[in-house]
Amino acid sequence: MKSAPDVALGPVQSGKGDPGEAEVAPEQGFMRAIARDTRLAFRSKGEVIQALVFFVVVVSLFPLAIGPETALLKRIAPGVVWVAALLSVLLTLPRLFASDYQDGTLEQLMLSPFPLPVMVAGKMGAHWLVSGLPLALIAPLLGLQFGLDSRELGVLVASLILGTPILSMLGAIGAALTLGVRGGSILVALLILPLYIPVLIFGAGAVETVAAGLDYGANLSLLGAGLLIGGLTTPFAVAAAVKISLD
Repeated sequence: MKSAPDVALGPVQSGKGDPGEAEVAPEQGFMRAIARDTRLAFRSKGEVIQALVFFVVVVSLFPLAIGPETALLKRIAPGVVWVAALLSVLLTLPRLFASDYQDGTLEQLMLSPFPLPVMVAGKMGAHWLVSGLPLALIAPLLGLQFGLDSRELGVLVASLILGTPILSMLGAIGAALTLGVRGGSILVALLILPLYIPVLIFGAGAVETVAAGLDYGANLSLLGAGLLIGGLTTPFAVAAAVKISLD
């Protein structure tokens, strides 16, 4: 059992008007949620390391199985890395809300002075910091196994940095909708895997266009647009899903 969160236990005093009144600062709720969830994730390092090891093992198995076919390895590298990253993020989604649901933290978040969309946005940000960002940082080392050059590795990292937050945001919707449901992990996969397909196509396609000598800007721009739209809309969708699950 985890202790109650230290994220929304009191509003921020504004210093304006009646001293007894308080005004909340949403950005503080966002930062507190990120700090709390990141701290809790590193207390259970096994789950974080498990997803990272899974990513490394899956990507590394392909060069071993295919052999030193440089042209073939370069051709499949973007898809292999992106599919492995997608599955690694998927592995971490059940713990996004499950423990908070079990120990009553979600009810406290709903009663906090900070808006619930802000708090769930912080939780999604923390999820990406501990599950998506490490994948993007280690991807260049794995890409070397496929014979990718420096430009292709750079685009691979850029696509993962833009795309993995979208995976976390879309996954958060599924995780929130399946709270308290038996077999929730399987339901999350069924719900969000179709939504992951465009991210997978644009992310892998960016590296493929570089390898073909074409302009990769369109793919990265689409990922950036998806990240912007997701950042503006998914916190409200996740907050609504959490409320539905708690009712």
